[in-house]
Amino acid sequence: MSEPTRARPSVIQGGMGVAVSGWLLARAVASAGSMGVVSGTALEVVCARRLQLGDPGGHVRRALSSFPDQGIARRVEADYYEPGGKPLDRPFKNVTSFTVEPARKLVELTVVANFVEVFLAKEGHDGPVGINFMRKIEMPLVYGLYGAMLAGVDYVLVGAGNPRELPELLDRLAGHDDVALQLRVQGASTEDEVAARFSPRTLFGSHDSPLRRPDFLAIVASLDLATGSAGSAVHRPDGFIVEGPLAGGHNAPPRGPRRMDDRGQPVYDERDDVDLRAVVALGLPVWLAGGSATPQGLRTARALGAIGVQAGTVFALCRESGLADGLKRAILDRVADGSIDVRTDWRASPTGFPFKVIGLDGSLSDEDVYRDRRRVCDLGVLRVPYKTPDGNVGYRCPAEPVRAYSEVKGGRKANTDDRVCLCNGLLASVGLAQRRNSGYVEPPVITGGTDYRAVEELTAHRQRDGDLYTARDVIHYLTGHSSA
Repeated sequence: MSEPTRARPSVIQGGMGVAVSGWLLARAVASAGSMGVVSGTALEVVCARRLQLGDPGGHVRRALSSFPDQGIARRVEADYYEPGGKPLDRPFKNVTSFTVEPARKLVELTVVANFVEVFLAKEGHDGPVGINFMRKIEMPLVYGLYGAMLAGVDYVLVGAGNPRELPELLDRLAGHDDVALQLRVQGASTEDEVAARFSPRTLFGSHDSPLRRPDFLAIVASLDLATGSAGSAVHRPDGFIVEGPLAGGHNAPPRGPRRMDDRGQPVYDERDDVDLRAVVALGLPVWLAGGSATPQGLRTARALGAIGVQAGTVFALCRESGLADGLKRAILDRVADGSIDVRTDWRASPTGFPFKVIGLDGSLSDEDVYRDRRRVCDLGVLRVPYKTPDGNVGYRCPAEPVRAYSEVKGGRKANTDDRVCLCNGLLASVGLAQRRNSGYVEPPVITGGTDYRAVEELTAHRQRDGDLYTARDVIHYLTGHSSA
């Protein structure tokens, strides 16, 4: 099991988007004594595209040189690395989409990509580094976990679904044992058992010593979910992050009947307020997320018995985050003049979870940009398995072409209304946009929370006009220059 005496940082940096919480940001945060977190979403695509851009700075290849199986590392490099970078007018070579039984090359790439991200985040310091996964993105999960553990990740954070299986998975992966994660298959019965299976020893050979088992933090939005997992010897996490509806990215749906305001946003009320003292009383370390990224928020969380807070949006706009510089500055300009607009969209995310979208011209929040985009599903990160009429397993996403989803794959056509391709949009927001053969460049979609108090204060105190505040500035602001 994990080390009970591991130091608990008071500030956790959120694991945001696709590569917004990249290794550079996580390393900066962890170097300052707080917990840096990399996003584990679509890292296989991120790693492949960085290599195709010529691996600026040589960082990916430096991490590859430390991967424990150099045969696998060399195969990944040979498949994707282009010295000097691919021509700008040529599309990226895409990565194969996951299935229940993924190709060996995809498994290798996924393990390697998660290793690379964590290795780079941990390089050059001894601060804590975590990796964040979405429970709803199931098929790559076991491979991503193992890759991160090979690099010595300190914490695993999982939300967007019930992560009850994670503690046992981490125990088994630490011993290089075979694992199976039961997958949710739309239209399947309880008798249909479909699982993502992974045998580390088959893929990588024998291992003499176990891996260090990271601490597992469950991201929860209800006391019920926290109580259920804390009371199980098998599924008990090492701590909780209690996330409120002000947080960016995906949010838990409101409890009770579905209600919307005049902008079509979900309405949250007192039923969605989590009793933090009650979660603390479960006896595990707790952090508060969503609207708590201020010095007062940190003090309040501690007064209620929490270890500290998780902060996302304020880190997403700092110098070291992976968000494209032009998008950061456009958002900061809107924060400064009070025109920042963040909408919690019921429909945007193919996952069915409410998803916060920042309104920005030229992005997929712009109706004209959204309508002009031709639907294509060439990454498939958010595809889900479904049972076909002949009893096999197929894959579909509500953001894919409407005919393919509804007529070919039997999905409800209404599910496709207003869906956004988050896979392509989020990659575009970090400078990894796909360019089509026609010359069309995938537009970005940008997510963020609804609380910009910290951003306003840090931006107002920039030392040089136009300079971006740093991750260390955020930590000093939150903790009052004390050690995190």
